[in-house]
Amino acid sequence: MSAMTVTSINALMEQLYLKYQQKPWTETLKLVHFCMDKPLRCPVSNDPGSPLLLCMEKIQRTLNAKSLFSMMNRLESLSRQKGLNSHVSPSGTTCYITSDMFYIEVQLEKDGNVIDAKLAHLGEAPVICDDLVEHLRMKNYDAVGKILENLSNLYQIPGNSEMKAKGYLALQSLEKDLYSMSLLDRTQDVNRVTEVLHGKVGHLVPRTGGTPTNIEFYISPYQILEAELNPGSQVCGAKIDVTVEGTDMLHKLPLSPLLDSQPGEDGNPAFLPLTDELSMDLSAYFLLKFHQPFPMSSSSIEEIQRLTGIQITGLKLAPLYELIVQSTLKEKGSEDLFTHKSRFFVSLPDSPKHCYFINTGSAKSDLAGALVSKIPFTHPKCVPDVIEILRHQMAYNSLISSCVSEKHTNEVIIDVVTSREVQCSLHLNPRDPTLNSSDGFISRAVKRCMSVPVVMRAIFRNAAKVEADSKMQVDTKQKPEPACEQITDLNSLEESPSVAGHQDLVVTDKQSVPDSPKENLSTAKSEALGDNMEKSNPTVSMETLCRVEESTSTAITEAVMKDM
Repeated sequence: MSAMTVTSINALMEQLYLKYQQKPWTETLKLVHFCMDKPLRCPVSNDPGSPLLLCMEKIQRTLNAKSLFSMMNRLESLSRQKGLNSHVSPSGTTCYITSDMFYIEVQLEKDGNVIDAKLAHLGEAPVICDDLVEHLRMKNYDAVGKILENLSNLYQIPGNSEMKAKGYLALQSLEKDLYSMSLLDRTQDVNRVTEVLHGKVGHLVPRTGGTPTNIEFYISPYQILEAELNPGSQVCGAKIDVTVEGTDMLHKLPLSPLLDSQPGEDGNPAFLPLTDELSMDLSAYFLLKFHQPFPMSSSSIEEIQRLTGIQITGLKLAPLYELIVQSTLKEKGSEDLFTHKSRFFVSLPDSPKHCYFINTGSAKSDLAGALVSKIPFTHPKCVPDVIEILRHQMAYNSLISSCVSEKHTNEVIIDVVTSREVQCSLHLNPRDPTLNSSDGFISRAVKRCMSVPVVMRAIFRNAAKVEADSKMQVDTKQKPEPACEQITDLNSLEESPSVAGHQDLVVTDKQSVPDSPKENLSTAKSEALGDNMEKSNPTVSMETLCRVEESTSTAITEAVMKDM
């Protein structure tokens, strides 16, 4: 029987081949379009691995849903992929995507164009879902699928529909408290960058439809300088999503907002007691979810776990620097370049090439870390302190990643203590010529950009400028004055977030020509210490030199040195 079946299939395929081999592709495409526009006459298996279902989905993605029926089929296919149900209204122009806890109503015109899309959670009136409408009109079905997935994940809580609804209610309560905290100490003229860097919960964007509430908590000073040198560019900082997730253990979650209208005695937000009337034990907890796994030190992880009272599971400890390098190379699309003895070459315009050796194998316990994907918690009061720890870690990661490049094959040691202050000391081998850069100069340069290569170039340029000025004074037979840095206005230097207590970033200068301060940093070291820093938003007043990347990099160095 099996042999006969194979023979029959082969014969059928041969007949089909002979029938259509003389027909042009245009007629074949018309036939495919015609078949896809016809409504299904029989149910299709919901098994995601069904060959017929996979084939239909590939064809639908290719056809791009240009008619009413093909649009309906596309929505039905997306619903099946995400484990949801769907049906079409009697008029044939409205598709309903449903679950036990919510439904989506998509209204279409007779030509398949999207009129509107509404979302309704259990017990709530439907509201227009703008992000869903936008993605449907743009035919961005991957984004539509992500929205459906996010909506389903809101209710992945053990228990019946009532328990799932309570979990959603708890998330709503948390979101209201976070939004209220974001308004504390906010002035009318506050800008987004200030909110990101200094707001109690960063820059918060409330949940809309299936897009979760997200918090932008860090933007590097280098990004800010780039944006100011390129007007109209969009600065996008580090973000986390806020959501809820089911667990195997019970946790007491608030079912109504807890933020008190009056702040505490210390000026920080105060919260109502988590009484039985205001809370409920649920098999769930809240989450701060990273878009990509985030390298964190063991000490930072332990501090967060102490604040939240919940262990972060699934962590695999590894050297922190190794994790930062791997994460940075992955973002650059060069993850396969990483080795345990990596050397990274960074080239900046008008500056010697730098070679950075990053110590990934230190035995210090505080240099261990892990990739963190999500942070569980149960009370809104944890969020501001967690955000501050994340800023601290992100600033440190940014400083290390500034030395990582796709090319890898004078020594600087930076010990980062806080995210608010960096103080540096420069140490030279007695055999090396002086670089005429004081500790204050280097500290201000680091705080202006948080980029080691840019700071190195600033040191070289400052040394060259001082040397040139000294020669000019000798040529004019004037009494030489002590070498000094080019500082125009110390008070105008803005301070920006730094990072957290770690060491062993080793930097060397690639070139070495005798008697040149620019090219003799083989044994130079700078030790960075951190303390308190004023909360001020970096602002730079300078001319835009060029929009290309190299000119921007040069302009940033000039901006760093401008007020020094």
